[in-house]
Amino acid sequence: MATGAEHMTLEDVSLVGTKITNANLSKLEINGAQMGGAYIHNIGIPKEGDPHYNPETTGQPVRFENCELRGSQISNCDLSNVNIQDCELMGMKINGILVEDLLKNYQISNNRTK
Repeated sequence: MATGAEHMTLEDVSLVGTKITNANLSKLEINGAQMGGAYIHNIGIPKEGDPHYNPETTGQPVRFENCELRGSQISNCDLSNVNIQDCELMGMKINGILVEDLLKNYQISNNRTK
């Protein structure tokens, strides 16, 4: 049974153990939440013809700001055109390679070509 709960505001709420399946979460905003142990998976932007497709919201990027993602794992995700700015990257790896090392090698290589 489909249920609608659009444009709700929930404050000071515990949703521990809540599961949301087959949902349209376009324009969802989560602020000030504790998400330790959260498991977010099988998320995508619906294509035309999908029941969740909405031309007004489909294709808008997802934003993460001021989030503690330390120790998190991102696997099998499309990160094309992702922009990471002003973030702590110490220990962050891409396919097993430290990002710090990648950036250091890029800077060395870039300085050699000047």
